[in-house]
Amino acid sequence: MEGGGRFVGVAVDFSACSNKALKWAIDNILRKGDHLILVTVRPEGHYEEGEMQLWEATGSPLIPLSEICDGHTMKRYGVNPDPETLQMITLAARQMEITVVMKIFWGDAREKLCEAIDKTPLSCLVIGNRGLGKIKRVIMGSVSNYVVNNATCPVTVVKNAED
Repeated sequence: MEGGGRFVGVAVDFSACSNKALKWAIDNILRKGDHLILVTVRPEGHYEEGEMQLWEATGSPLIPLSEICDGHTMKRYGVNPDPETLQMITLAARQMEITVVMKIFWGDAREKLCEAIDKTPLSCLVIGNRGLGKIKRVIMGSVSNYVVNNATCPVTVVKNAED
């Protein structure tokens, strides 16, 4: 990616929680000339197409905003962005003069988000927190907690609590 500006990553899964993190990043971090990198992690799958097998190991190529907004292209990647996310990123790109791209990884979200930080490389990462209870967090592990403790860049966790 050419040009100046920072590479601001936002972990997105198109949930209300990730939309809150995306909105926070747009309102508080991004500025003219920055690159907004939407990082999506999909569960591992078994792909027969050659390019999908390659992407499973390396992550997708950087997907430009025009393709993020194209349902047919996104379906090919197994991703379905919601209208709210698409509206937010399209408006931010136009009003703030930022470049928006998406990078998709396949596998464990904790590991792949840390990998995205190093491979892109990201200046910072914003991630939502679903606010799992203590028991669920112990059983499932907290993605945001893992990333905060293992990332090589600053990480901001946006809490999902309404209060």
